[in-house]
Amino acid sequence: MPKNREAARASLENLYRIFTVPEAPDSTLGAIDQAISDDVAGFLQTYIVAIERSLEEIEAHFSSASIPEEPTYVSDYTEFVKEHLVAHSVHTAAPGFVGHMTSALPYFMLPLARLMTALNQNLVKVETSKAFTPMERQVLAMLHHLVYRRADDFYPPWIHNSQSALGAFCSGGTIANVTALWVARNRLFAPDGSFRGIAQEGLARALRHRGCDGIAVLVSERGHYSLGKAADLLGLGRVNLIKVGTDAHNRIDLKLLREECRRLRERNILPLALVGIAGTTETGNVDPLEALADFAQELGCHFHVDAAWGGPTLFSDRYRHLLGGIERADSVTIDAHKQLYVPMGAGMVVFKDPTALSAIEHHANYILRHGSKDLGSHTLEGSRPGKAMLVHAGFHIIGRKGYELLIDMGIERAKTFADMVRQHPDFELTSEPELNILTYRYCPLKVQQALATAPAGQRAAINALLDQVCQLLQKHQREAGKTFVSRTRLRVARHDQELTVLRVVLANPLTTDEILGAVLAEQCEIVQQPEIQALLQQVEANFY
Repeated sequence: MPKNREAARASLENLYRIFTVPEAPDSTLGAIDQAISDDVAGFLQTYIVAIERSLEEIEAHFSSASIPEEPTYVSDYTEFVKEHLVAHSVHTAAPGFVGHMTSALPYFMLPLARLMTALNQNLVKVETSKAFTPMERQVLAMLHHLVYRRADDFYPPWIHNSQSALGAFCSGGTIANVTALWVARNRLFAPDGSFRGIAQEGLARALRHRGCDGIAVLVSERGHYSLGKAADLLGLGRVNLIKVGTDAHNRIDLKLLREECRRLRERNILPLALVGIAGTTETGNVDPLEALADFAQELGCHFHVDAAWGGPTLFSDRYRHLLGGIERADSVTIDAHKQLYVPMGAGMVVFKDPTALSAIEHHANYILRHGSKDLGSHTLEGSRPGKAMLVHAGFHIIGRKGYELLIDMGIERAKTFADMVRQHPDFELTSEPELNILTYRYCPLKVQQALATAPAGQRAAINALLDQVCQLLQKHQREAGKTFVSRTRLRVARHDQELTVLRVVLANPLTTDEILGAVLAEQCEIVQQPEIQALLQQVEANFY
């Protein structure tokens, strides 16, 4: 047999083995898999090292654009994974990692995620997801019931109705928000007489049909950046995503909202949707949803609530009232990979009207035929994994009471940390926690006292230097790899100025009060570094 044919046959045999016979677990990915199964926390602590390499050093191992010619052994690749990928991943499950909306996962999610991958179901079509399709429909009904609290007898006619869907599973809150506004747009410009609808005739024809010069979405300045993407994708234009100012508590200012609507009328711009936020990304605050529902009704526009973060607060009997009015929304976004503790890549949007999603319905003769129960006919994404199984598992294994406990713990811990900040002379709380997110900054007591009486120009100069202090503090803490907080820029009402602030998200049930104390203690150590001390000396020079 010619050598090239022998080589080809050997390669083919290697490929066959990859798909059929796993290598010994002690030398391949099986070892990692077993270590994760036995003790996920221990695995992460063992394999993820403190941040030692710069991003540029890590990038060096991912710089070739050439695809390898020949197959290799899984065990060889495993070594690369352990040394260059796992070791330098971010330890998002660590109880001291309190800077972003990621958390430790319940242990049962890991084997279920592997099972989901092994089954490899595609939720676009019943033919590729026979049992997963009805399960996803049930999960959406459960979420719909959590939000809208309809009577139990409301759901049987709708859950498995081929002509409707109570919501849609998405890869995250971005696609969920896009889907909600897509539905709103298509319903606003529904077929009417000779007009065949915006889906058929496009935005320009739709605007002429309605006699307006554009459409707009209104949201507070704390709105998620995904809404800008939606405005872009749906043809509104980002200039018509109207970002309304907020009050001292980071909630949409209703007076400013009315003024923006007046300006839209003067420009002959039609309000497409009003978006309320239930858990702002930066501060965790909740808009006055009841008042927004009233105003949306007055405007005659779609009312969407972005509850990607705060939606699970509805599990809590103690704190559910914070989201009062959400049940009046036409659509609601909730991310499962946030406070439902599901692995990344799971978002959902539910609609009050079970027929709403028909406004974006698409069909294809080879896969999404009329009358089928295929979920792909009502989703922006086509092929999707069966992430609903993980949410279904959480609902059953954790249960409503379990989620209630998690939510209550997070909010109470945020209040505790806020008290720690208030009581520490060298920190300043910059946003009160309403849910389980808060912001603060390093600002020594004598600087706080000076700022209280300083003239505007002097305050601005001092705050600019403190911005640099907080940026360096956060950077050094991140690089040290012990604990982590994020940072952002917010307008702080009492300073009447946009400031750099530190941001903490307290959703990880493994985070303790002692760990939060350690976060502040580490920050107090970091500010002793010469680079930061030099800035603080400049701060003092501004008021002496």
